[in-house]
Amino acid sequence: MRAGTGERAEDRDEPSSSAGSGGRRGPRPAGAATISRVAEAAGVSRATVSRVMNGSTTVKPELAARVRAAAQALDYEPSVAARSLALGRTGTISLVVPDLSNPLFQGVLRGLSQAAGKAGRQLLVAESDEDAEEETILALEARRNSDGLVLASPRAPDERLRELSDRLAPFVLVYREVPGLAAPSLSVDNDAGINELVAHLTGLGHRHLAYLSGPPASSSHASRLAALRAAAAGAPGFTLTELPCGSMFDDGHAAARPVLESGASAVVAFNDMVASGALTGLHELGVRVPGDVSVTGFDGIPFARYTTPPLTTVSIPKNELGRQAWERLWALMNGESGGYNVRFQPRLLIRDSTGPAPS
Repeated sequence: MRAGTGERAEDRDEPSSSAGSGGRRGPRPAGAATISRVAEAAGVSRATVSRVMNGSTTVKPELAARVRAAAQALDYEPSVAARSLALGRTGTISLVVPDLSNPLFQGVLRGLSQAAGKAGRQLLVAESDEDAEEETILALEARRNSDGLVLASPRAPDERLRELSDRLAPFVLVYREVPGLAAPSLSVDNDAGINELVAHLTGLGHRHLAYLSGPPASSSHASRLAALRAAAAGAPGFTLTELPCGSMFDDGHAAARPVLESGASAVVAFNDMVASGALTGLHELGVRVPGDVSVTGFDGIPFARYTTPPLTTVSIPKNELGRQAWERLWALMNGESGGYNVRFQPRLLIRDSTGPAPS
């Protein structure tokens, strides 16, 4: 977003004037703060106060700071109802996620909520429970009741999202790329993350990996699996075993015995929740990690550093994704371009859950 470079008439360092021949307004009686009192205290017009309170970026920073200081000193709070009527807006945005219990989405929620809150916007959150059809219904309903929408890791097929794009606009995608979609996307380079994990594990002598797969409708699962298959195809003597799993702790826990039966010396789990469950399940089966089997995750959730042993994983900048989603959505809501798509580079965090392949 860019602030305007020109100075509007109402942005000049001039006080608000009253109608009639009386000129400048005199002192107001004590009482509830009004937009006029804030304008007088800041020495600007009411229009400037309104634009600052509505989150506009076209007001000069020094004037905006003066308006906010005056509003704070007077304990002024703009009327949400009045603002909504004036702008034709609700003052809210929406976030739809597949699973709120997953810390990956909690990080995006935190970053988005904090950024939107600073601009005076409230956040509505809906959970689809990994159901693509339910997600579509929720997204359309959320968009009708808010000014803009963020879809985090949507499970709907690409074509369905393209069909709905006009009805969902303005909206931003997080953890997803859809070719030909007229909406900005913020995604993660899953190929790079998987390649780092594979290089780390093969460097430790591992040649047989088991992949604990994610939800079938997850684009992140699809791209991570594709990267693993490419690695297996390009390395002689490299074996990849694909095991059906899921995205939650219980899924990983249930996969511990299939991992043991596969004969793999290392596990690449779809995410950290699955990896954490696998660690517990393997421990219950008497399997030493990393002595017998190495285990890795993906996402870099805070809990991963406190597992036993601490989990090797690939970290994603979750809060930053949420913050940038707001910046792009705010631009779209104001008739500007949502900017270019961004693919974030993940970072390998090597901890104690990986070690040399057993001889």
